[in-house]
Amino acid sequence: MKIIAGLGNPEPKYKNTPHNIGFKVIDEFARENNFPEFKLSKKFNALISEKGDVLLAKPQTYMNESGKSLKKIVTEARPLYKLIVVHDDIDLPLAKIKISKNRGSAGHKGIESIIKELGTKDFTRIRIGVSKEKKPNVLKKFRQEDKELIEKTIKETLTQIIKYEPDNC
Repeated sequence: MKIIAGLGNPEPKYKNTPHNIGFKVIDEFARENNFPEFKLSKKFNALISEKGDVLLAKPQTYMNESGKSLKKIVTEARPLYKLIVVHDDIDLPLAKIKISKNRGSAGHKGIESIIKELGTKDFTRIRIGVSKEKKPNVLKKFRQEDKELIEKTIKETLTQIIKYEPDNC
């Protein structure tokens, strides 16, 4: 089973913020690939959509506790699963996409939570640069002038997810 998780915060006020770009990517991936509507799984504390051997997840914890939700999902999927996590990265330039595997959190609290809860950093991360500023506020909405570029970046991220083979990283 391949688990593709997008990170974000569950409240509507965070919907169009840089911190929720993981949710936006997963929503678009589901739409483009005709996944069923997301349903809340109380068991996993996540919005879930499944098709074939792919499970899409949007943890409904806050970002800093994403690992709690993903641990429940991964535990049920063991032993055969591949985890891909899509999230914002303030250290990358706006719209830059970088794929990494088996790396530390680089200070990202959602990734720290996942590493802590799973007891491993052996998963793939698709990191998306979300700001032009040195110290951005990831909970503020994207600037109007950046929205078109962000939408393009989301589409490019979908291409990366589809092309990506975790064993080749």
